[in-house]
Amino acid sequence: MQYSNKPIPLFDFAPQQNTFRQDVLQGLHKSCKELASKYFYDETGSQLFDQICELDEYYVTRTEQLIMREQMPHIAALLGEQCMLIEYGSGSSIKTRQLLDHLVRPAVYVPIDIAKTHLRNTAAALARDYPTLEILPICADYTSDFALPQPKHAVARKVAYYPGSTIGNFDPPQAISFLMRIARACGVGGGLLIGVDLKKDGNVLHRAYNDGQGVTARFNLHLLERINQEFTPGFPVDQFRHYAFYNPRHGRVEMHLMSVQPQRVQLDDQTIMFAQGETIWTESSYKYTLDEFAHVAGEAGFAVEHTWLDPQRLFSVQYLVVR
Repeated sequence: MQYSNKPIPLFDFAPQQNTFRQDVLQGLHKSCKELASKYFYDETGSQLFDQICELDEYYVTRTEQLIMREQMPHIAALLGEQCMLIEYGSGSSIKTRQLLDHLVRPAVYVPIDIAKTHLRNTAAALARDYPTLEILPICADYTSDFALPQPKHAVARKVAYYPGSTIGNFDPPQAISFLMRIARACGVGGGLLIGVDLKKDGNVLHRAYNDGQGVTARFNLHLLERINQEFTPGFPVDQFRHYAFYNPRHGRVEMHLMSVQPQRVQLDDQTIMFAQGETIWTESSYKYTLDEFAHVAGEAGFAVEHTWLDPQRLFSVQYLVVR
């Protein structure tokens, strides 16, 4: 059966805009100012992240793709026939195409993303290129509660896909809670194919988050531009700088926006004061040893069934099974 000529239903669980406004104000009024990294990903932010994935310094994407290319027959066999493939934070689904090309008769693909327009465009492109595959996109904050859609055909197994190093954006206790949510969605015997970035030399990490073209800086600063679309008069974006570094004590890269001078930022009727050098913490990216991540997965109800590494041991692709 073909689906390409039919309109693609979009299951809309997107957070209300006032939730974004509330989260922004709440985060900026904290003693250590912070903004949730999920708000990077409007349409422009998603496009900038796609550019980051193409950068020479950003080893994550090409290393993960290398592992996937080499191990794809094994991975496809593990997922099996008639699986429901559920991708959390699907973006442009570029990596997913490599997987879809090798799966045997997948029942349905469920991309989940918070950027609605980007999600619609990606789902439409996939429908054209995979006309026999049912595609059921969900617009949602994937850390929230929502129901999975009911596919037209029987599903033998639910398998979640979470590529990249995105699991590192959660503090370890939050990562456990999120993985528990995936385990409940997939059910006992279900699987999770996940990318996990590994601990490595700090200089490699510094270059990955401070690229020479400044794309990561634009990605980070775009969060202020997005806030300015909702508040007036808003942030003077040129008075903030991208600041990212590896924190070896906590095993994470931290990304911040730093105020270059003392200043007062007015967001509607709210005043936010900044000292010179004060930052807004916008993202963490935790790096793991294999044993550390196995512990996190186990606490969430998963068992690590297979782990694949690149020759330099920069990155891992892991297949977990719900116990």
